[in-house]
Amino acid sequence: MEEAKAIVNNIQNGSIYPLYFLMGEEPYYIDRISDFISENVLAEEEKGFNQIVMYGRDTSIDEIVSNAKRYPMMAERQVIIVKEAQDLSRTIEKLVSYAENMQPTTTLVFCYKYKTLDKRKKLSKLLKKNGILFESKRLYENQVADWIMTTMKSRNYTISPKAAQMLVEFLGIDLGKIDNELTKLQLISPEGTQITPELIEENIGISKDFNNFELRKAIGLRESFKAHRIINYFAQNPKDNPMVVTISLLFSYFSQIMQYHGLADKSKANVAKKLRVHPYFVNDYVVAARNFPMKKVSEVISLLHEADVKGKGVGANVSQGDLLKELIVKILN
Repeated sequence: MEEAKAIVNNIQNGSIYPLYFLMGEEPYYIDRISDFISENVLAEEEKGFNQIVMYGRDTSIDEIVSNAKRYPMMAERQVIIVKEAQDLSRTIEKLVSYAENMQPTTTLVFCYKYKTLDKRKKLSKLLKKNGILFESKRLYENQVADWIMTTMKSRNYTISPKAAQMLVEFLGIDLGKIDNELTKLQLISPEGTQITPELIEENIGISKDFNNFELRKAIGLRESFKAHRIINYFAQNPKDNPMVVTISLLFSYFSQIMQYHGLADKSKANVAKKLRVHPYFVNDYVVAARNFPMKKVSEVISLLHEADVKGKGVGANVSQGDLLKELIVKILN
């Protein structure tokens, strides 16, 4: 996120604000900014007396403000980081008086995860005016693969689109979890390496051949034998391949195929933009749309809904593996 990079760059250049209020649904950038402040604003010898970490559940706004108003000892500034600040949500507006008159020698950081301030209220307006009010928004699933590729490029690595998609489907949209796995791959790979599906399979344990990405592709290409092999693998490893995830991803896939059918402009660039997919995968959707006309797509979406209901135990006493096998037969029929 460019805004997060700008905050870090400003700190590196000596532009440090007295108050950073980091909020939002995606904790990754909140942690990255607060960790950077913790590690870089003060010299190591200054931290003992001038850097404090407080926790929302164990403190109050009054106590935080009291600490923020004191002067640093043998340093130009002090740093106070309030973690889990969302636990102070009921009383957070009491911060208004401090936001009106901040202590210039204090850098106060609030890590307000999974929530946001009411932007209509006075506190938000004051934080925007006198400090940094940063909202870390959760990425949509279709944005995460691009985030992975951009992140690896910034670290002097590349990653193939398929490898990035494998990580998204296995790890979800938790950027912190994804970043941990990317860091592991960096530790075993020299700079300039391309992260491939094979490298991920060997070091993270995600199968490059038996995953939801390959299942969707096999269905779209009507490769029946391959689709059934993958489903049999899922049936034998249900804990690693929960039915609810497979159904959800197939629903998303066929919704995109339906959307493709409705596009007037079917150029590669427009399809990638409208379906929110990497251009690398556009041809797969072109072929899938050819193999699944609009009427069949509607039928498949109904089949997915029916399988989802049965998978939750409504009107069926069948294993999830058998339900998936039956579903694939119906889709490819």
